Amino acid sequence: MSRRGTAEKRTAKSDPIFRNRLVNMVVNRIMKDGKKSLAYQILYRAVKKIQQKTETNPLLVLRQAIRRVTPNIGVKTRRNKKGSTRKVPIEIGSKQGRALAIRWLLEASQKRPGRNMAFKLSSELVDAAKGGGGAIRKKEATHRMAEANRALAHFR
Repeated sequence: MSRRGTAEKRTAKSDPIFRNRLVNMVVNRIMKDGKKSLAYQILYRAVKKIQQKTETNPLLVLRQAIRRVTPNIGVKTRRNKKGSTRKVPIEIGSKQGRALAIRWLLEASQKRPGRNMAFKLSSELVDAAKGGGGAIRKKEATHRMAEANRALAHFR
């Protein structure tokens, strides 16, 4: 820990079109090598595709997808005195859960077969909002692992 005091919490800025912090968080996760304008293009094209597919507000679809993928509990690897490692279930806070959800959504959309990232991202977001897709499977696998190791919860 730092001896200089606690670091100030920085709030994420909102994006220029939707004026939404969540959109900016997703854009920052999409961005590679500092190419933020390309990340904005990808997300805005995905949002346009979501609008065409579902004919609803795409921000609601994005929020619902992230809410559905956000995990409540996860596992953390702990080493005991004998040297063996155990996966201990840990509760996940809202900010960390949201960050994990965004990361899982982007990873699942990258693994999808398809033409371009905007198409794959829009498909993954729509599927996650409906309760399916790779990101939802990742969340369920994490929850299953935490449930299986519930007996180790006292090692926190």
